[in-house]
Amino acid sequence: MSATARKTAPMPTDILAAKGGTPLVSLTAYTTPMARMMDDHCDFVLVGDSVGMVLHGLPSTLGVTMEMMILHAKAVARGLQKAMMVVDMPFGSYEENPAQAFRNAARLMAETGAAAVKLEGGVHMADTIAFLVARGVPVMAHIGLTPQSINTLGGYKVQGRADQAAALLSDARAVADAGAFSVVLEKVPASLADRITAEVAIPTIGIGASAGCDGQILVVDDMLGLFTAFKPKFVKRYATLGEQGEAAIAAYADEVRKRSFPSEEHVFADTVPSKRSKT
Repeated sequence: MSATARKTAPMPTDILAAKGGTPLVSLTAYTTPMARMMDDHCDFVLVGDSVGMVLHGLPSTLGVTMEMMILHAKAVARGLQKAMMVVDMPFGSYEENPAQAFRNAARLMAETGAAAVKLEGGVHMADTIAFLVARGVPVMAHIGLTPQSINTLGGYKVQGRADQAAALLSDARAVADAGAFSVVLEKVPASLADRITAEVAIPTIGIGASAGCDGQILVVDDMLGLFTAFKPKFVKRYATLGEQGEAAIAAYADEVRKRSFPSEEHVFADTVPSKRSKT
């Protein structure tokens, strides 16, 4: 789907219909200014629970709350006109049972204007996905490395190698059959990601998966070089804004201490300058 050709934001049905076509483009966003920058270029924007690590300094996504997701989703919504907004359901907001998931998904959509929610899990979440979809909540699934499950997965490890491949294929089929309109494949071997993409009827969105997926997503602070605590293998840094920002702050601090900032052009005179008449 071409961002320049669109006049209105796509719907989940449009994302579903993009299966096998021009790759879908997505990034995470947490603020209005960042959302505005990507609005012309992304098919959908994800308000990810990665906000907890990227902006709030949390050690993982597990401490992210509904209130945090709603706050940031509202900010992102103000910056979008062309891209569809999807919001992550945070840890503990949907796992208990389908009814809990519906209450929180409905709240996210009602309070933020999101077009869809994203939740993690495969076979074991299929009933919940079906429950939500049947009640008007479009769901983007997320399988492979699911960050909310790092304590049971043993860390941020590649998922789907060797004897894990069959289980991941089952996860992909289960979320598609349950009615998810797309599925994120995170940190999955490329050959398995290609097989899943070929076998399921919904778009696959890769992050550390394969160029053969139906779309790609990255954490925007990773690809811009703003988040520098660590760099996953699957991240390509398209800029080094963190380094540039730190250099700019150092230059500012130096000028303040030398009293070269603010200079005359940055301060105000006692009187208003007179305006010369044009002759």
